[in-house]
Amino acid sequence: MKSTVEEIRQRFDADVERFSNLETGQSATVDAPLAMALVAQAAAATTPHARHVLDVGCGAGNYTLKLLEGLPDRDVTLIDLSQPMLDRARERVGRATTGGVTTVQNDIREVELPEGRFDIVLAAAVLHHLRTDEEWHQVFTAFHRALRPGGSMWVFDLVQSSIPSIEQLMQHRYGEYLTSFRDDAYRDHVFAYVEKEDTPRPLMFQLDLLRHVGFPQVEVLHKNVCFAAYGAVKG
Repeated sequence: MKSTVEEIRQRFDADVERFSNLETGQSATVDAPLAMALVAQAAAATTPHARHVLDVGCGAGNYTLKLLEGLPDRDVTLIDLSQPMLDRARERVGRATTGGVTTVQNDIREVELPEGRFDIVLAAAVLHHLRTDEEWHQVFTAFHRALRPGGSMWVFDLVQSSIPSIEQLMQHRYGEYLTSFRDDAYRDHVFAYVEKEDTPRPLMFQLDLLRHVGFPQVEVLHKNVCFAAYGAVKG
């Protein structure tokens, strides 16, 4: 059985300090600093006149903070399961923008996003918690509906490979990365909680779904081993 929403919430409630620091919070993620920079730069390049940013699964606010370096003083809405994470994100983001900061403590599957409210949607290391294809469709449809025309969404996340032999290869390479970062015990720890918590989908599934729900422009920014950064622009 996969972790419940409550179990995931409790884990992140207890880990605010680590996730407030990119070097510690993203240590299990391949190319996290590069992906964060690419997502922020792509959002700024495609949506330079953005007024309102939505950060889904915002954690301690790292991705929004990076985005605000290039697009300062925007309004921001932060959504996360964890109230302690939201409290930290509000504090940090509030110091970085003169715009309004709104927080919503909830599961994105349960949030009714307002139509045409946002110019940019960010979703970093959160969508791998979606369990079914129907949930993926629901969430991507909600993102498309919530964006203004010309708005964009950007994702960085764990992904599967659709070819079993390639998935096995990517898992082996990921294990090598984790061991080199720390040791075999750390590799085993990360693999255990990924197995318990996460249900990623192949990158191609996600790109195809973006087109299916109405995004005419879809782009891959980066992929390395089993992590990918990608996005889409609404027509």
